[in-house]
Amino acid sequence: MAVARVSRVIASSTKGFQDAVDTAVKRATKTLRGITGGEITSQKVKIEGGKITEYRVEMDVIFVLE
Repeated sequence: MAVARVSRVIASSTKGFQDAVDTAVKRATKTLRGITGGEITSQKVKIEGGKITEYRVEMDVIFVLE
Protein backbone atom coordinates (compact mmCIF):
# COMPACT_ATOMS: atom_id res chain seq x y z
CA MET A 1 0.00 0.00 0.00
CA ALA A 2 1.39 3.39 -0.99
CA VAL A 3 1.48 6.35 1.35
CA ALA A 4 1.34 9.84 -0.13
CA ARG A 5 2.18 13.21 1.33
CA VAL A 6 1.24 16.78 0.39
CA SER A 7 3.61 19.73 0.39
CA ARG A 8 2.51 23.36 -0.12
CA VAL A 9 4.51 25.33 -2.70
CA ILE A 10 4.20 29.06 -3.43
CA ALA A 11 5.68 30.64 -6.56
CA SER A 12 5.42 33.82 -8.59
CA SER A 13 6.08 35.09 -12.10
CA THR A 14 5.94 38.35 -13.99
CA LYS A 15 4.76 36.49 -17.13
CA GLY A 16 1.56 34.73 -16.05
CA PHE A 17 -0.09 32.04 -13.94
CA GLN A 18 1.15 29.18 -16.14
CA ASP A 19 4.75 30.34 -15.72
CA ALA A 20 4.26 30.57 -11.95
CA VAL A 21 2.92 26.99 -11.87
CA ASP A 22 5.82 25.77 -14.02
CA THR A 23 8.25 27.50 -11.63
CA ALA A 24 6.61 25.84 -8.61
CA VAL A 25 6.74 22.37 -10.16
CA LYS A 26 10.32 22.82 -11.34
CA ARG A 27 11.41 23.85 -7.84
CA ALA A 28 9.48 21.04 -6.15
CA THR A 29 11.13 18.39 -8.34
CA LYS A 30 14.55 19.50 -7.06
CA THR A 31 13.83 18.22 -3.55
CA LEU A 32 10.82 15.90 -3.79
CA ARG A 33 10.85 12.49 -5.46
CA GLY A 34 7.81 10.60 -6.66
CA ILE A 35 5.59 13.59 -7.47
CA THR A 36 2.31 12.27 -8.84
CA GLY A 37 0.10 15.36 -9.03
CA GLY A 38 -0.83 18.75 -7.76
CA GLU A 39 -3.70 21.10 -7.02
CA ILE A 40 -3.74 24.86 -7.47
CA THR A 41 -5.23 26.17 -4.22
CA SER A 42 -4.89 29.91 -4.82
CA GLN A 43 -4.16 32.39 -7.60
CA LYS A 44 -3.43 36.03 -6.80
CA VAL A 45 -2.03 39.04 -8.61
CA LYS A 46 0.02 42.01 -7.47
CA ILE A 47 -1.11 45.29 -9.00
CA GLU A 48 0.96 48.46 -9.17
CA GLY A 49 -0.06 51.59 -11.04
CA GLY A 50 -3.20 49.92 -12.34
CA LYS A 51 -1.26 47.07 -14.01
CA ILE A 52 -0.58 43.49 -13.02
CA THR A 53 3.08 43.23 -12.06
CA GLU A 54 3.20 39.73 -10.57
CA TYR A 55 1.20 36.50 -10.75
CA ARG A 56 1.25 34.30 -7.65
CA VAL A 57 0.11 30.71 -7.14
CA GLU A 58 -0.15 28.44 -4.15
CA MET A 59 -0.32 24.75 -4.90
CA ASP A 60 -0.30 21.44 -3.10
CA VAL A 61 2.18 18.98 -4.57
CA ILE A 62 1.37 15.31 -3.98
CA PHE A 63 4.17 12.76 -3.81
CA VAL A 64 4.47 9.10 -2.83
CA LEU A 65 6.73 8.21 0.07
CA GLU A 66 9.29 5.51 -0.58
